[in-house]
Amino acid sequence: MTEQAQVITENNKTRNLILGILFDAIGLLSFTVPLVGEFSDVIWAPLAGFLMTWMYKGTIGRVGGVVTFLEEILPFSDFIPTFTLTWIYKYWIKNKSAS
Repeated sequence: MTEQAQVITENNKTRNLILGILFDAIGLLSFTVPLVGEFSDVIWAPLAGFLMTWMYKGTIGRVGGVVTFLEEILPFSDFIPTFTLTWIYKYWIKNKSAS
């Protein structure tokens, strides 16, 4: 891998972690307002699924997008940090198994 490609990969890794934590925090906001918060998930769930597929290309993004959508749309499951878990899978678990 060239030095430039390595810098871009590291930048994407950091960007995806920061965005993932932010998006998980947005998903948790529905717990702050009872009943109204669960209604907001109707808007946030498809958006979160799209964002997951945008952040992670290929199979990881598609599977992650479906899982994120389901996690956000199902009541009382917003506490699961799907974006952060996907980041851990992509950059820790998958990279270690490839080595």
